[in-house]
Amino acid sequence: MSAVRAHCLVEGLVQGVFFRDSTRRRARQLGVTGWVRNLPDGRVEVVAEGERASVESLVAWLRDGPEYARVERVTATWESASGEFAEFAVR
Repeated sequence: MSAVRAHCLVEGLVQGVFFRDSTRRRARQLGVTGWVRNLPDGRVEVVAEGERASVESLVAWLRDGPEYARVERVTATWESASGEFAEFAVR
């Protein structure tokens, strides 16, 4: 299998609801590397790399997010993996 990268923007009630930490935990469970951060406009940005099935699973999870999140939209752009990340981190 080949590694892929997904660059995602998550919109809705996604800040102040443990979205970043929950994303980090889920990504690590799936063996996905990359990062997650809050954006000033209220969205959350995620860059995730790993085996296609694992990254697809994380992107699917982003569509619901943690318990108190209210995700309205997830936009994912698919790219080739760079291999630059050693782990998944909150920025």
